[in-house]
Amino acid sequence: MSTPSPGDVLSGKFRIERVLGEGGMGVVLAAHHLHLGRTVAIKLLQPEALKHQEIVARFANEARSASRIQSEHVARVLDVGTLDTGEPYMVMEYLEGSDLSKLVRRGGPLAVEDAVEYLLQACEALAEAHVAGIVHRDLKPANLYLTRRADGSACVKVLDFGISKAALVGSSPEAQHMTQTQSVLGTPGYMAPEQLRSAKHVDPRTDIWALGVILQELLTGKLAFQGTTVPEVYAAILGSPPDPLRTLRPDAPPALEAVILRCLEKDAARRFASVGELAAALVPFAPPRARLSAERIGRITGVALPPAGAAPPQPGGSVAPPGPGPSMQGGVAPTIAGTGYATGPTVGPGHAGYGVQGPTPPGYGPQGATPRGYSSPSLQGYGPQGATPQGYHAPPQQGYGPQGATPMGYGQQAPQQPYGTAYGAQPMAPADPNKGKMHPSTIALIAVLGLIVVTFGGCLTCVCAAGAADGASNQKTGQAR
Repeated sequence: MSTPSPGDVLSGKFRIERVLGEGGMGVVLAAHHLHLGRTVAIKLLQPEALKHQEIVARFANEARSASRIQSEHVARVLDVGTLDTGEPYMVMEYLEGSDLSKLVRRGGPLAVEDAVEYLLQACEALAEAHVAGIVHRDLKPANLYLTRRADGSACVKVLDFGISKAALVGSSPEAQHMTQTQSVLGTPGYMAPEQLRSAKHVDPRTDIWALGVILQELLTGKLAFQGTTVPEVYAAILGSPPDPLRTLRPDAPPALEAVILRCLEKDAARRFASVGELAAALVPFAPPRARLSAERIGRITGVALPPAGAAPPQPGGSVAPPGPGPSMQGGVAPTIAGTGYATGPTVGPGHAGYGVQGPTPPGYGPQGATPRGYSSPSLQGYGPQGATPQGYHAPPQQGYGPQGATPMGYGQQAPQQPYGTAYGAQPMAPADPNKGKMHPSTIALIAVLGLIVVTFGGCLTCVCAAGAADGASNQKTGQAR
């Protein structure tokens, strides 16, 4: 079947108005729903795609995958059906606005807050998709559509789950060829290394890679990995570091560059483990209104957020010793000391990690002090287990926890304290200045006793001497007799 023309009526109720977009696999048309009196978007497969049963089945599964996601940030599927000629069709909500690719081409790089807010909205849709076992696999600015809510606020919609992992059915050579030519070669700059090696062996971290590429493009207008040919782009993705964000966008915060680098780790184990962790890392750079998206993502993925109003972590800070990270099904991750910032165990060398299964960001040691900007004077001394109990330190000592200062008495510059006062025990009584001195009456008594001993001893000596003389005299008298 050829592409319907404006004025044609499909299935007895959709009058075609115009073509909205066309690609290698399908075409999207604007149509007027004659029964409901509203404009809708109808997606049809191209004649070439209709020759492959796997592609036809995948088209139907796309509708099922999208309908399983209830987020407002996914284009709603309203109906599916089959035309009189046998071709399947999909009816979706009609969107007015522009995709982010066109937005950047027309207006140039976006403001940091706008770019981060749009990405958080996309993460909200992906959080539901990933929990449902759906990996998009074809994220790019052209598939993020910016529209407006009834109140005029921006709303990003994720489009085209057609090649999502959950939607892929069949493994015939024809289906694999179609997937490669239409998705891989069509958008090579957004593909993760593991996806280039095998389009099947992907997981949510593949989408996280693409989100990192998208964020850098929204901020700079350029891809993170470039080349003049598709093989050169592949080689850059597989073996070269991404172009530095701050080289192209000097006003971008260094910590935001660290978030992007974490997304673009070539080893998937070193990336954020979920969009929940990515959202927690991005929310400090977003406008306050975007926190609602991050909170919804956190509830879906079980990842805690930093406190509202907390400054983003700065390179050179530190992270508390990690604990077990959250699984894809939920659980709350441990937090950056004093902030509630979601983190998890880190793996690999210390350079560029924020959460589960990733390396530590530059300067972020596993046991250092709380990063600047997260603590306040009233929170000093708070370790991962809470405040130091009263009685264990005086105010100047600032706690015993991993984030606290060295207790006085141990540091080289701390003033000397009486033993016991810095340990929480009862203070020892002050030393008596008269301790060790004899009372005057005691001294007088000793003197009198000494005089008696001397006098009495002299008398005894005299008696003994007299007795000895009398004995000698008696002995001589006896001898004379």
